[in-house]
Amino acid sequence: MADREASPIPLEVRARLAELELELSEGDITQKGYEKKRSKLIRAYVPHAGGNLATSDPGPMSHRAPLGPPAAARFHRRRTSGTRDERYRSDVHTEAVQAVLARHVERKVAVPMPSKRRSLVVQTSMDAYTPPDSSSGSDEEAGPGDDMSGMEHWMSRPAQLGPAHLGSTSSSSSSTQSGGSGNAGRLADSLAHTHITHSPPENHSAPPDVTGYSSDSSHSHTERHHMANMGTIARNTQKYGNAERMETGDGRSVPVTSRVSAKIQQLVNTLKQPRRPPLREFFVDDFDELLEVQQPDPKQPRPEGAEMMPVRGEALGVVTNWPPSLEAALQRWGTISPKAPCLTSLDTAGKPLYVLTYGKLWSRSIKLAYNILHKLGSKQEPMVRPGDRVALVFPNNDPVAFMVAFYGCLLAEVVPVPIEVPLTRKDAGSQQIGFLLGSCGVTVALTSDACHKGLPKSATGEIPQFKGWPKLLWFVTESKHLSKPPRDWFPHIKDANNDTAYIEYKTCKDGSVLGVTVMRIALLTHCQALTQSCSYTEAETIVNVLDFKKDVGLWHGILTSVMNMMHVISVPYSLMKVNPLSWIQKVCQFKAKVACVKSRDMHWALVAHKDQKDINLSSLRMLLVADGSNPWSISSCDAFLNVFQSKGLRADVICPCASSPEALTVAIRRPVEDSSQPPGRGVLSMQGLSHGVVRVDTEERLSVLTVQDVGTVTPGGLVCVVKPEGVPLLCQTDEIGELCVCSVATGTSYYGLTGMTKNTFEVYPVSSTGGLVSEYAFVRTGLLGFIGPGGLVFISGKMDGLIMVSGRRHNADDIVATALAVEPMKFVYRGRIAVFSVTVLRDERIVVVAEQRPDSTEEDSFQWMSRVLQAIDSIHGVGVFCLALVPANTLPKTPLGGIHLSETKQLYLEGGLHPCNVLMCPHTCVTNLPKPRQKQPEIGPASVMVGNLVSGKRIAQASGRDLGQTDDNDQFLFLSEVLQWRAQTTPDHILYTLLSSRGAVSSSLTCLQLHKRAERVSALLLERGGLQEGDHVALVYPPGIDLIAAFYGCLYAGCVPITVRPPHPQNISTTLPTVKMIVEVSRSACVMTTAVICKLLRSKEAMATVDIRNWPPVLDTDDLPKKKPPALYKPTNPDGLAYLDFSVSTTGMLAGVQMSHNAVGAFCRSVKLQCELYPSREVAICLDPYCGLGFVLWCLCSVYSGHQSILIPPVELESNPALWLLAVSQLRVRDTFCSYSVMELCTKGLGLQTEALKARGLDLSRVRACVVVAEERPRMSLTHSFSKLFKDLGLHPRSVSTAFGCRVNLAICLQLCVIPCSLCLRCDWLQGTSGPDPTTVYVDMRALRHDRVRLVERGSPHSLPLMESGKILPGVRIIIANPETKGPLGDSHLGEIWVHSAHNGSGYYSGYGEEVLQSDHFNSRLSFGDTQTVWARTGYLGFLRRTELTDASGERHDALYVVGALEEAMELRGMRYHPIDIETSVIRTHKSIMECAVFPWTNLLVVVVELEGSEQEALDLVPMVTAVLEEHYLIVGVVVVTDIGVIPINSRGEKQRMHLRDGFLQDQLDPIYVAYNM
Repeated sequence: MADREASPIPLEVRARLAELELELSEGDITQKGYEKKRSKLIRAYVPHAGGNLATSDPGPMSHRAPLGPPAAARFHRRRTSGTRDERYRSDVHTEAVQAVLARHVERKVAVPMPSKRRSLVVQTSMDAYTPPDSSSGSDEEAGPGDDMSGMEHWMSRPAQLGPAHLGSTSSSSSSTQSGGSGNAGRLADSLAHTHITHSPPENHSAPPDVTGYSSDSSHSHTERHHMANMGTIARNTQKYGNAERMETGDGRSVPVTSRVSAKIQQLVNTLKQPRRPPLREFFVDDFDELLEVQQPDPKQPRPEGAEMMPVRGEALGVVTNWPPSLEAALQRWGTISPKAPCLTSLDTAGKPLYVLTYGKLWSRSIKLAYNILHKLGSKQEPMVRPGDRVALVFPNNDPVAFMVAFYGCLLAEVVPVPIEVPLTRKDAGSQQIGFLLGSCGVTVALTSDACHKGLPKSATGEIPQFKGWPKLLWFVTESKHLSKPPRDWFPHIKDANNDTAYIEYKTCKDGSVLGVTVMRIALLTHCQALTQSCSYTEAETIVNVLDFKKDVGLWHGILTSVMNMMHVISVPYSLMKVNPLSWIQKVCQFKAKVACVKSRDMHWALVAHKDQKDINLSSLRMLLVADGSNPWSISSCDAFLNVFQSKGLRADVICPCASSPEALTVAIRRPVEDSSQPPGRGVLSMQGLSHGVVRVDTEERLSVLTVQDVGTVTPGGLVCVVKPEGVPLLCQTDEIGELCVCSVATGTSYYGLTGMTKNTFEVYPVSSTGGLVSEYAFVRTGLLGFIGPGGLVFISGKMDGLIMVSGRRHNADDIVATALAVEPMKFVYRGRIAVFSVTVLRDERIVVVAEQRPDSTEEDSFQWMSRVLQAIDSIHGVGVFCLALVPANTLPKTPLGGIHLSETKQLYLEGGLHPCNVLMCPHTCVTNLPKPRQKQPEIGPASVMVGNLVSGKRIAQASGRDLGQTDDNDQFLFLSEVLQWRAQTTPDHILYTLLSSRGAVSSSLTCLQLHKRAERVSALLLERGGLQEGDHVALVYPPGIDLIAAFYGCLYAGCVPITVRPPHPQNISTTLPTVKMIVEVSRSACVMTTAVICKLLRSKEAMATVDIRNWPPVLDTDDLPKKKPPALYKPTNPDGLAYLDFSVSTTGMLAGVQMSHNAVGAFCRSVKLQCELYPSREVAICLDPYCGLGFVLWCLCSVYSGHQSILIPPVELESNPALWLLAVSQLRVRDTFCSYSVMELCTKGLGLQTEALKARGLDLSRVRACVVVAEERPRMSLTHSFSKLFKDLGLHPRSVSTAFGCRVNLAICLQLCVIPCSLCLRCDWLQGTSGPDPTTVYVDMRALRHDRVRLVERGSPHSLPLMESGKILPGVRIIIANPETKGPLGDSHLGEIWVHSAHNGSGYYSGYGEEVLQSDHFNSRLSFGDTQTVWARTGYLGFLRRTELTDASGERHDALYVVGALEEAMELRGMRYHPIDIETSVIRTHKSIMECAVFPWTNLLVVVVELEGSEQEALDLVPMVTAVLEEHYLIVGVVVVTDIGVIPINSRGEKQRMHLRDGFLQDQLDPIYVAYNM
């Protein structure tokens, strides 16, 4: 140290060195930057200076880290004569964080960085250029504190951000040449037509992947070459030569090449790293799923000290000249020393604006008191009486008007309620303030003239009623607006009593506002205690930077100052924003003895003092630090002392205090004359504190908290420490607890809240023996801490900031401090960090939200976030659930510029934070998920059968009624014969009517017309096509009459038709390959189509996509031959192939199902019986006619049953959404079929047009049945919305029902006649079957995950509503089987639906002999029980329930409930989840989520959401989506936010999730944002 003192370094260089060390301790400069600047400064003075100022040896020491501690510690040690080691430095936490992060560098955790669309990155950066309001800052550490270099720094910022900056931001995870959202829409369209291969799960009834061709040795070389070409049409095959390998959930590795997949692998690898030890014990959450619960660690520290006895402050001295009340003090000084200055207010330039003397305060207060009592209301009915509450609404820059109003209220004996000025009608927290005013019965608000003019006004000039506020009379308190009191009127000044003096508002953790009532005797006693503690004397000058309306600012600057005739210099917050050094300047200018500040003000002064020369703080005898109870204020105190000690500041001057709204001042450190006695400090173990135990830190040094004492208990007070929760038992001496105070000088109640008052203000601490500590009640302070040696009070945190995670306590301020200590600090604002907890899965989770500087890049910010997570995890031993960075000045503020915590939390919960960066870490935080389900060994068949019998469960099987042959056409085995018969018997009967987009009939077909057109098509095939019997023909037609004629023409020619959706003219490049694929896979000998499509196929766009020269012949049916064929083909084999049904499943599989003539006849007969179809019936069909039940209803049923089908192409609804319903109404149709996509289009497109449609005569009262055709679980919410929306137009709610079919059986359930004819309006057809209502059951979702069905009541927790999928068709038998063991299941189990029916498909068709590999799907047998029946496996999971309802035959009705596709069911954590359930939960989480799809990948759950709104809202969705953890016990691994229309949906309205998965992994989605949850 002597060497340093002797070194010839000028004072200004020493000052600069001290500033550097301060910047290092504050985290504003890195260690490397600090050493570089330091070396540069001292190079000229110390020739061979290395890293250490005290070392001049140029040897090896110059390469080592500095040996000496920073200046703060050296100065401290010198002051305290070496009585403390360096661990008491307040900057030890910063060094600890840096050490932790250095340790992490060795085992660096690879955190996958989120992907953001470039446009979003640029827009976010440009939006952030608005300079931050330098006022932004919390009440603790806020504002311009990081850089006071002026506005030119911000003005130059955009210029610095050129292309180089933008290029450094992270690119989107999608390929940038994809062309944005337009391309996403095209992708969605193409995926609805095309197929992307993937590996089907084993044991599932998936069809063969007909687009991935095997190279079996039995195939010829030519065939293999042909197949290879086909594969490239389906999609570009991955080249796996240089690809990475990704591990899948079952341990296999698959090759990947996309960046998205690489990031997922990175995430998987990261999650494989060991987490904290798993929890061992469990508790049951009302079911078999067990949530893990934290058990006490036997090694955790426990309190060992004796019981802490209450500590009493010194006796309150009795001073003869103390006034009997505060009003009496004002009267004394106002009459004895009227010209003595009382309060000086300053303008924004720092100049005195007004000096209020005691005489003026006295006279103006009397005048205001008179006007309050006598000039409001009438003489008979005054508005305000003594004891009433009155609001004081004054800005923070007008202490004079506030002081007059406050004392005016005291003199009038009314109760002032000081509140903040409401700036807008939706000000943060303003609504809660309004609730407080309403509960207090406030009807009058006192305010200043300037404030009144600044309040928002309505058009009439009146102040509107703020949200949640009572109706108020605004009363201006300036003297010019007041009447003079009569000479004989004088306020009655009484001694202090138990009447309420004032109500101070307090904002709770949850944002609610309470009013703490303070009695007059408490007010006076508190002023006396403060006078004694602070040794206040008359005429002293005090500088007050604090809010004068509440807390320490009110108690010292407004109340105690008047009692002692002190002069207060009030420094407004607006001045501090402009000149943070203003309070120090006022201390120098007025030679103030006392200053009341917060650590924030000290920090601001440190940053801004560089250019100030003439600073002398020797006049200060007391620097009162209002937030000194915050453990992290110690760093500001030490740094301030280090810098300003050379300016005359003494160490003993800094006096932190502890206070709370309820207990007022709890403890205060007093200025001592003998500075040889240093203040008390302790370096405490963070781990010990988290367990509520005081442990002095050992050698670890990393996880510590340095605390300073806040002095001794205030005079006249008795303080004890009790356990925070439960019975107020006294703590032990080494235990952290809540401080409780017994004193006259405390609040007495929460106004109007008796229950909360009892819990806070009427506490009776109990000793370990069970006896009461005192007969008098104590008040809970909300402060956590302990009492150290010598009666010194130490505070370690606040109850409001307490976060309980897994049974351990963490303080929000501690976590803020750790985040601030992460270098470099240039990414976030120092005082703009909010830490709070949210409850997820029965435990609190930590959320950190910070305002990001506008010049931060994506990579830098994300790197900082990663380091913050590591630091908090290492130092506090707790994970962060969510870390979000928001743009500058976007978090809600308190009136003094701090972060409004509860409003910020509310924004987070509502998804309204609009972050620019977010990192979710549910994998590392949530360790109490239920145990993964373990697969049990399979039970033998006999055990299952016996078990079902013993438990009373029946085998889950059901059947429809028998098929009988009753009609004439039932004698025909082939559909072509039925058409010929109808053409002879009823030639003029109309079978089909096609409607145009305007609702007019565009064409129709009678039986004879259809027969003749079919003959001509047959002739075309035989003559021009030269086709043979059994050849396959692809029918590429738009929905209409031509398709039907071509189909029957093929039957007449003995050919096998395949209906194919035509390519989309606007998207031919992506839809044409699908057409080509079906044509080639089906081995079609020719293609039939219209002239328009024929021209489209030969266009340049089509030729660029697919070489049409490789196609089979294309026949144009617009020009049919005139002559008939020589003879019509007469089929002989009923089991022969009638047609191929090609469709794309929801998992993306293209499958061709073979339908025999026998199956077609049985199918049509079954539908005819179920729907009661006769020639006199009319049915409206709004379905796509290319596959499944839609094709059967469109093309086959009318010919078989003879009814008239009114055909409405769904594509026409895009231009006219009302087409379908208007046609049903105008044509008086009673039965109609549609798809979910049609129903959704009507619900969304016509939701606001019901009145207009009613005016147009739309009447749906005749509709008997509206059947939704689908291959999925019934969408209850959509059908209910549809029914509710069109109920006013006559639609009966019971008329809407569903049908269910699948690939192996196109229709298993179908319920047409739902409304009994007695309920049907205008019913002229009285013969109808009265089928039972479609029943709805509620099942336990958690049981369903275990493949069990448990019925619960509606509204039960975890209940899932399921609607019956329709009535089982005639001739259909159903059984529920175990998909793995193939054994029958009881009706309380979820299993695969197996079906036995004459109209089952014959098998899959691929053309290459692969169908035998999948014969199990069509020809399965049970492993035990009925092993003879041949069943088809539907690939869908469901269950059967026997209901109490009966059908027409009087038998009880068996209801089938479809839960979901087996292929799409996700096996996660050993349980089976269905995507639709998770998607429903996700859509509910945020209003901007338009659509959602989920899929698993490598044991991670990927959620894709479509954003409806601005791209800036994309990141809001990430925390919302992750919140589905609460409902499903699943952690979302990846969240993908995309544009609307990206999720592919097929023609039936079903999501193509596997297409979406492959598109995402191949980087084709162009997402707005991709978040990888840790």
